[in-house]
Amino acid sequence: MNKVLVETSARHVHLSAEHLEILFGKGAELTVKKMLSQPGQFACEERVTVVGPKREIKGVSILGPVRPATQVELSLTDARSIGLSAPIRESGDVAGTPGCKLVGPCGEVEIAEGVIAAKRHIHLTPADAEAFGVKDKEIVSVKIDGERNLVFGDVVVRVSEKFAAAMHIDTDESNAAAAFGEVYGEIVK
Repeated sequence: MNKVLVETSARHVHLSAEHLEILFGKGAELTVKKMLSQPGQFACEERVTVVGPKREIKGVSILGPVRPATQVELSLTDARSIGLSAPIRESGDVAGTPGCKLVGPCGEVEIAEGVIAAKRHIHLTPADAEAFGVKDKEIVSVKIDGERNLVFGDVVVRVSEKFAAAMHIDTDESNAAAAFGEVYGEIVK
């Protein structure tokens, strides 16, 4: 077993409980639109506008549940288009990153930091990691065969009992590999 499902993670926002209430009103809760591959994670009915120095992107998905800190994940193309230079980081590693404004139906929030381009990564359970012969935080390459064969380097392995096996790439990466529909990648070291 050395093939893993490759999923495209499009632009999205993770909100703190405080920011959720500011953007959507007191007592607001996230509404599940669709469950995602990672256990307990879901795409929400609620959407926000992400505003940068140059322009804005309307209708950006929110992923739930709420998180301790608000984070905006954009492709590098999205970030540049709104006037931001987003660093490539693992989710949650937002120290020193640019901020932006988020606009919801009931208010707006200016975050001082939190805009990143997510580093490509693979979610695995401990059993999956053992089967693949990899460890948490290990850096691997993943080969995708298809119309535009591509080997993604610098892919971080993340291992937790809370995960389901899947590699996540952003829309720029997905387009580069023509990774549309059900796609699997081969982990190579």
